[in-house]
Amino acid sequence: MNQVVIYTDGACKGNPGPGGWGVLLQSGATTKELYGGETGTTNNRMEMTAVIQALSALKRPCAVTLYLDSQYVLKGITEWLPGWKAKGWRTAAKAPVKNAELWQRLDALVHGSGHTIDWRWVRGHNGDAGNERADALANMGVEVALGRRKPPEAQPL
Repeated sequence: MNQVVIYTDGACKGNPGPGGWGVLLQSGATTKELYGGETGTTNNRMEMTAVIQALSALKRPCAVTLYLDSQYVLKGITEWLPGWKAKGWRTAAKAPVKNAELWQRLDALVHGSGHTIDWRWVRGHNGDAGNERADALANMGVEVALGRRKPPEAQPL
């Protein structure tokens, strides 16, 4: 199985507001950078979108080490998801799960893609080179949302 290291991050200027997501993918000597943005979004949605875009960029099953600085995404995918699914996408308080459509897309990618994923939390803005680059890419995504930058061309890994 191909080994891939992924760093993801999301950014939002205002919450909600224009936001961006960034992804750094590394496999052997190959590095790919992806970013994009949306208007009227939230930081949590951009954090999730970054992971969705990263996993969607992989064209065959891979052994992934995925670094992210979002406790929301990490806990959601590794702890909360089974309960939400069992309760019909409701929280313990019986409220609808926020961002359910993104959680469902992420769930399908994680559990239906054949990837093995080692989820690793990293403290954001703390000098980790991969996380810092993903953060810079997410901010480029904000620029895309604001119409100040063109999105990069798709590059499968």
